[in-house]
Amino acid sequence: SHSPLKKPGEKPSGTSEVHQRKEVCHWPCRCPPVPTCTPGISLVKDGCGCCKVCAKQAGETCNEADICDPHKGLYCNYSEDEPRYETGVCAYLVAVGCELSGVYYLNGQTFQPNPLYKCLCISGAIGCTPVFTPRLAASPCVRLPGRKKPGQSICGPGQQKQLQSTNYRLMPAYRSLPLVLKQKCLVQATPWTPCSRTCGIGISSRVTNENRKCEMRKEKRLCFIQPCLTNALKAIKIPKGKTCQPTFQLPTAEKLLFSGCSTTQSYKLTFCGVCSDKRCCIPNKSKMITVQFECPNEGSFKWKLMWITSCVCQRICSAPGDIFSELKVL
Repeated sequence: SHSPLKKPGEKPSGTSEVHQRKEVCHWPCRCPPVPTCTPGISLVKDGCGCCKVCAKQAGETCNEADICDPHKGLYCNYSEDEPRYETGVCAYLVAVGCELSGVYYLNGQTFQPNPLYKCLCISGAIGCTPVFTPRLAASPCVRLPGRKKPGQSICGPGQQKQLQSTNYRLMPAYRSLPLVLKQKCLVQATPWTPCSRTCGIGISSRVTNENRKCEMRKEKRLCFIQPCLTNALKAIKIPKGKTCQPTFQLPTAEKLLFSGCSTTQSYKLTFCGVCSDKRCCIPNKSKMITVQFECPNEGSFKWKLMWITSCVCQRICSAPGDIFSELKVL
């Protein structure tokens, strides 16, 4: 029912006045052209279920139609618009933060751990976007000034193929081709991240769809590059005339310790070695095994472990846990 009409100059009654919310959705739908969103901003269907729009970001105003970015854990907070509750502000849901290289970030916090990338923490996951758009390198093709179109270039078949073949390296999930088909699933995987520790047992991760549902999931494994034993590293003998010993093993098989638990079996692992110059040795080839840990009075659990078969020594040494170590400036 509608409130009775008020006479001119009559003060509104606080008890009888009911605020009518503004209608922001209209049907049938009439949509403008689909917009192009800034990198890192989601293209979603509006709250009316009609048109594709760029989702509102943290701190921006929102309503029933202009929804907040759901992929960033944002919701529309109407608490400051009492009693109308028509217009709100996009805010982050309370959730766990993120940890990167020993630094803790709050949920929804923006940070820049690398000059090239700006990152955002969302419910324990980290997403990054480029700070700037990289310019394409100069074309290796020969320019022919005599052509009708000024500056027109000619690429030989080999050069054109080379230009096209490097484009896939820019993909987020760059992987070696060809892809493998397993049980109707085209298996894809990102490279394993560097081990989180240079000595002792650490963790590395990747994203892959190699599972029963063929879904992209984050997969973790244990990695053990070198033991944290100074005496063991000093005992490594570098061959005469060489500056590096790529791999080495401890004299006896030992049980592995992780989070206060130990493996049920003893292992004689292969570790990456040392160099007398400034080079460092990193895993080159490896396979995956499953190891079982037993904890005192707490049962047991299993982990996948990277079993190193060979290492390579190089001058480019990245810090442990550096998620940007594989990136190159274009």
